[in-house]
Amino acid sequence: MTVLSQTALLHELEVVVEKNLDRHLSIAKEWFPHEYVPWSEGRTFDGPLGGQAWTQADSSLPEIARTALIVNLLTEDNLPSYHHQIATLFGRDGAWGTWVHRWTAEEARHGIAIRDYLTVTRAVDPVALERTRMTHMSAGYRNAHDEEMLHSLAYVSFQELATRIAHRNTGRATGDPLCEALLARIATDENLHMLFYRNLLGASFELAPSQTMRAVADVLAEFQMPGNGIEGFARKSVAIALAGIYDLRQHRDEVVMPVLRQWDIFEVSGLNADGEAAREQIAAHLDGLELAASRFEEKRDARRARKAARS
Repeated sequence: MTVLSQTALLHELEVVVEKNLDRHLSIAKEWFPHEYVPWSEGRTFDGPLGGQAWTQADSSLPEIARTALIVNLLTEDNLPSYHHQIATLFGRDGAWGTWVHRWTAEEARHGIAIRDYLTVTRAVDPVALERTRMTHMSAGYRNAHDEEMLHSLAYVSFQELATRIAHRNTGRATGDPLCEALLARIATDENLHMLFYRNLLGASFELAPSQTMRAVADVLAEFQMPGNGIEGFARKSVAIALAGIYDLRQHRDEVVMPVLRQWDIFEVSGLNADGEAAREQIAAHLDGLELAASRFEEKRDARRARKAARS
């Protein structure tokens, strides 16, 4: 079986990119970040303008919602690194280039809207947030396979859906209808981005089934959210999982499984030995995720029971 080069794959997928770009543009709805921010609630901060310093009492959001919002925002903030990666990998010409720039423009709205909401409502400490942003963005971002097209397509197929779910559940956790509406709007963008990438990788299974299967297996085995470089990310992720905003069960059942079902990976034919081995690796990974998710749920339930007994 012929192994296709990245150049060949880019060329062969160009028509699929064109089709899905047209589809995306026909259904993506224009929206404006400023319409989701309660500007009339804003007050001047301390500093050159002599306003009031932020205090913990200013925030009306639950602590876990603030944590999740900060993680979501810092993840969005690294857009320059993400753009650099996909522009380098996919190119800036033709349908690929049009998609790269359109995707970047849509993603840019997310960080703008979330930061404006957090600042105007005084939901989080703006000084601490800015210092964390500087640290996080100064480190940049690279995924584990940033020079491999199929791996990158596989990664974003899962990551965009994971981000959609994290945004939606974060919105619900805030208890604020305005924030929930904003994050639901952002989640809609993320879902459309997932569909674009998922469809491209689906076409890749037809062009190079074994190479694509290997890419999916490798990505699932090493999957991490793009915000994993945030300071204290492991601790924050545990808190987010304990709150049910994004946990292993959601990762397996609401992210990994729906995407794999769409590709129908266990029915893909024409695999070579490595492709078959990759498919077996995926099956074993799913079993491992199921076990890990069940164990986490048991521990979380026990933790909640102990907490309820003490109250």
